[in-house]
Amino acid sequence: MSRCAAKCTTRLLSLTRALSTEARAQKVERIAGELLDLNRFERHDFAVLWRLKMGLHRYGAPVAAAGVAAPTGSPAADAGAAAVAAEKTAFDLKLEKYDAAAKIKIIKEVRAFTDLGLKEAKDLVEKVPCVLKKGLTKEEASTIMEKLKELGAAVVLE
Repeated sequence: MSRCAAKCTTRLLSLTRALSTEARAQKVERIAGELLDLNRFERHDFAVLWRLKMGLHRYGAPVAAAGVAAPTGSPAADAGAAAVAAEKTAFDLKLEKYDAAAKIKIIKEVRAFTDLGLKEAKDLVEKVPCVLKKGLTKEEASTIMEKLKELGAAVVLE
């Protein structure tokens, strides 16, 4: 390659890098502008989606995102990971089914521990099976489970 061709190639590469850097900067500026234009609910939905895409869990260590393979180690490391998973500290409370006669009482109880409005609690209870509350400790979950079971609901911890 001649010296002139090498110089032209170098110049072309630096120009391409400058343009791509400028294009990236414009893309980032556009995304930031769109994020600032989101309302409160849209920002919340975006944050949840972002955590899921990044493989982050709100109450624990990062987990493998969908489509992202988790690194595998030795069998001993896998056994250790299974032991850590068995010692869960945050639980999700799931309503599986309930007695139709106790629906109103169950809605009142759901409102008490979720701070939801009447309509939101009613909608949540009516779309059984559903997760009522996430990230509970074992003690909190057991007290809520006892109350709901007394009312005629089938509740499980996940």
